[in-house]
Amino acid sequence: MYGSRVGRARGTAAAVGAVLLVAGCSSADGEGDRPASRQPEATAPYWVNPEGNAAKQVASYLDGGESAEADLIKKIAAQPVGEWIGTEDPEGEAKRYTEAAAEAGRAALLVLYNIPHRDCGQFSKGGASDGDAYRAWVDKVAAGIGDRRATVVLEPDAVLHLVDGCTPQEYHQERYDLLKGAIERLKRLPAATVYLDAGNAGWADPDSLPGPLRRAGIEAADGFAVNVSNFQTTEASKEFGHALSTKVGGKPYVIDTSRNGNGPYTDGDPQENWCNPPGRALGEQPTTKTGDPLVDAYLWVKRPGESDGDCKGGPQAGDWYPEYALELARNTA
Repeated sequence: MYGSRVGRARGTAAAVGAVLLVAGCSSADGEGDRPASRQPEATAPYWVNPEGNAAKQVASYLDGGESAEADLIKKIAAQPVGEWIGTEDPEGEAKRYTEAAAEAGRAALLVLYNIPHRDCGQFSKGGASDGDAYRAWVDKVAAGIGDRRATVVLEPDAVLHLVDGCTPQEYHQERYDLLKGAIERLKRLPAATVYLDAGNAGWADPDSLPGPLRRAGIEAADGFAVNVSNFQTTEASKEFGHALSTKVGGKPYVIDTSRNGNGPYTDGDPQENWCNPPGRALGEQPTTKTGDPLVDAYLWVKRPGESDGDCKGGPQAGDWYPEYALELARNTA
């Protein structure tokens, strides 16, 4: 079972200090203008991009007098989501996001998704042209982060597709080397936290993953990530993550809860149940207060409201899909 990823570079905020697009601001905590429902730094220490797609959608709905729709999308716009670093200017993007986060007293949440032969030719196919290009790209991202705080989720599906055979055998050793090198490069930064993606609870038995994760450098990472862009429940993800943690030296992990509020979709084609499934909902809000010593955070790694791919009437992977965003928000208590 695959989880399609954001496969194209995102535009970054040109003026992070611009007027916040999400309606309802407060400076009661000394952070300046911010979404009124943003959680305190101690609970969710991640930066909320004031010019993300959800915030722009809120502004558009308000301009059109659609206040009910705007209120729904605020559920997404007020939360920190992953910033998926593109290929045109990786150093500039990483620098802008981390500088904006630092200015707000927060950490940036970044996703690196550019491994060669990405997604096995599916909806989010692409990636760097070869190993040298990938290493150069990671170097630029690291230069952009510098000494600022950043939590990095590294290469969704990259290990998973080695284990399930989706990635051809001739690329395996290179991928292991590239993942290990990326972890080592990022961990030379003074304030970067790195989680290597490890699939999801609906995909595989944890017994199949420890060896590949070790070959990919998990020992040097801060932990691993589960459920990225998928819909497995938080409880199922914890069961999966705890079982896997015991096999990789007790490493902690993070869970992507962005769209798992109603769990996985089981009524359609099992090969595409991960692609814009109907009836889903937002999950737990991002927080580092999980109540579980092995779970470092609940994160919204996948950006709710962005398409998984051109399936079920959706646009191509990574494009904003307002109808789907509204459905996610409506289905969330």
